[in-house]
Amino acid sequence: MPKPIKMVDSASVSGKKVLVRCDFNVPLDGSTITDDRRITEALPTIKYLIDQGAALILCSHLGRPKGISLEFSLAPVAARLSQLLGKYVPLLGDSIGPEVQATCAGMNPGDVVLLENVRYHPEEEANDPAFAAQLASLADIYVNDAFGTSHRAHASTEGVAHIIPGYAGFLIKKELEFLGMALESPARPFVAILGGAKVKDKITVIDNLLPKVDKLIIGGGMAFTFFKAQGYEIGKSLLDETNVAYAAELLKEHGDKIVLPCDTVISTELSETAATSVVKVDSIPADKLGADIGPASIALFSEIILGAKTVVWNGPMGVFEMTPFMAGTKAVAQAMADCDGITIVGGGDSAAAVEKFDLAEKMSHVSTGGGASLEFLEGKALPGIEALR
Repeated sequence: MPKPIKMVDSASVSGKKVLVRCDFNVPLDGSTITDDRRITEALPTIKYLIDQGAALILCSHLGRPKGISLEFSLAPVAARLSQLLGKYVPLLGDSIGPEVQATCAGMNPGDVVLLENVRYHPEEEANDPAFAAQLASLADIYVNDAFGTSHRAHASTEGVAHIIPGYAGFLIKKELEFLGMALESPARPFVAILGGAKVKDKITVIDNLLPKVDKLIIGGGMAFTFFKAQGYEIGKSLLDETNVAYAAELLKEHGDKIVLPCDTVISTELSETAATSVVKVDSIPADKLGADIGPASIALFSEIILGAKTVVWNGPMGVFEMTPFMAGTKAVAQAMADCDGITIVGGGDSAAAVEKFDLAEKMSHVSTGGGASLEFLEGKALPGIEALR
């Protein structure tokens, strides 16, 4: 058995300085945060540590900066955090260095500061031991609450945990409970829904989930590779050529579990003004492409979802960002919202979809980690989590 993960509520933090790795990689329009879910999801851990009398040094990355770049400054996050906490959260000018050391050394219980983007330093992604040591030197205790980056072995997500005592925050605890329950002891029927563009991106997830689920619904662009495997014309639809044989093998071995769309919304183009029609999946014209599931598929998928006790969803059913092709993804989100079972949305585009359709609050859990939740569903060990054992 692997050693258990130590949780933040088992740490003695009163009067201590705590370095908290958050995932504040929020979407921005200029300097305006367009979705603050990743900030609000970090609040339970932050408020708990403040209440326990700790001084908090928060750190995060934002985007993929190449060196120092104002475009990727955490200033908008510091401003939003100050609003949400009702107390001023200063943004320090860097994440390491003498000025940061001096500020952190002078902190009192209840104080909160935010370090500037750790990815301004290339040593962060390189998991450089000296950089990790500089971060660790700011605090007595380390708390990782950044599930969305826990699949990366970076200095602030993995390296620091080997230097000072490390604990998991409440967001990571929640992610592990929901995703872990789905994989290890789901209430049945257990249904997984996979969408997105390519089969190759989901092969490991399919292989890990198929033995566990009662039904595996496949939609999105990846469905067309399965249609090709069945010998159907797919026109100009997305095709993962290298995995047609894999799809054929899956259908042969697990045809009783796999549920594919029975109709598709087709068009000659992907645009907001595209003219569309609906055809059965064995009748796609050679000059058209499929870009969403059709109404019969919506009815079929919804019925299966509504009858489930556990549903995990990762990947949209079509090009939901465009109005002509959003109905399938919206309908799956609505069916999950109406389902009486446990509904888990696995981050990334699926999370963006339930936010877009104002259904996020109706889900049991919306993961904050796209890549991390995908790797978890693949059965992979996440370095940021393993370092806390």
